[in-house]
Amino acid sequence: MTRPEEDKQGIRQSGLDDPVRLRRAESTRRVLSLELNHNRDVDRIHGNGINTLDIEVIDGRYMLSGGSDGVIVIYDLENNSKKPQYTCKAISTVGRSSQHVHKFSVETVQWYPHDTGMFVSSSFDKTMKVWDTETLKPAEEFQFDGNVYCHHMSPIAKKHSLVAVGTKDPKVQLCDLKSGSRIHILQGHRGEILSVRWSPRYEHILATASTDSRVRVWDVRRASGSLFTLDQHNGDKSKASSEAVNTAHNGRVNGLCFTADGLHLITTGTDDRMRLWNSATGENTLVNYGKVVNESRKGLKFTVSRGCSPEFVFVPCGSSVAVYGLHSGELITMLRGHYNNVDCCEFHPDYQELYSGGKDCNVLAWVPALRQPNIEDDETNSKRGRTQAAINPAFEDAWSSDED
Repeated sequence: MTRPEEDKQGIRQSGLDDPVRLRRAESTRRVLSLELNHNRDVDRIHGNGINTLDIEVIDGRYMLSGGSDGVIVIYDLENNSKKPQYTCKAISTVGRSSQHVHKFSVETVQWYPHDTGMFVSSSFDKTMKVWDTETLKPAEEFQFDGNVYCHHMSPIAKKHSLVAVGTKDPKVQLCDLKSGSRIHILQGHRGEILSVRWSPRYEHILATASTDSRVRVWDVRRASGSLFTLDQHNGDKSKASSEAVNTAHNGRVNGLCFTADGLHLITTGTDDRMRLWNSATGENTLVNYGKVVNESRKGLKFTVSRGCSPEFVFVPCGSSVAVYGLHSGELITMLRGHYNNVDCCEFHPDYQELYSGGKDCNVLAWVPALRQPNIEDDETNSKRGRTQAAINPAFEDAWSSDED
């Protein structure tokens, strides 16, 4: 009787390896080879820094950007020219000449998760606008008392159409897209709300990050406050000073991101730390990423890979994007190409590409390096061709002309 290891080896040799595992391995290889693509430009439209990017998940073709100039741009990422060298064209712009343009810096843009006909933007002009993509006019506008730092719509919700909104006010606002009204507030934080994120696993679970050093996780169906507060010391009172009890960071918490499966939550803080948490229990996994330099006074827009094994975290770090192993904490590489600070990055899971935006007004495309032909592979292909030719003479002509 053959052992499982021998079975596996036999399957691999016969080319019947698990396609999911193969896909993950190839995705991982592609992320590890990311480099600045000098053949792909992105139209330079913004006259000031780029704060936020979002790629729609329906076709994976259109990308939004929002800038410190209040301008919003929609890009087509498709290579319509079919040439190796091409530019991702700006196909629509809410520019300074539009009567609907945000008066001040746009901090967050997000496509409606179920349809590219709509997107939402929020700004330091104290508004959040729901846009019709066709007309580039707001279908809805929400007014707030202070700067809007962030907003987020659930990527999976079917039972609600809530947008979570973080402002200068310590109360987290919940706005309903169906009714066009603010329907609920979440109370518990004591500082400005710099980041909000819905779970991609459970549609009623929301994480919020604040200048009060705390991250709270809520079930928005409950009226009695947050489910729990993340504690960097996992309840060990001996390690925390009295003011640091139940804090996620020793400074402002300005970034949140769930992993694609929703099982983990990553946070960043101005204590130059990044932390990985079990999102179900709130436990700090204690993965050590070392010093993750973070001086952002606003929200930090970082992202996580999808479909790799292991997964990676991409974090703006000065004028570079740092790439870390999610579970190892290892700094894999630094992606260098911007001339000034990077403020946001967005991962494209279909192609394992990364787009980053910064204060230099540029959006850069980071693309996997082409796989170099392998001598071993050539020999294998050569053998395979001869074998096929021996089995079926119809292969012989094609094979010999190839070898010539």
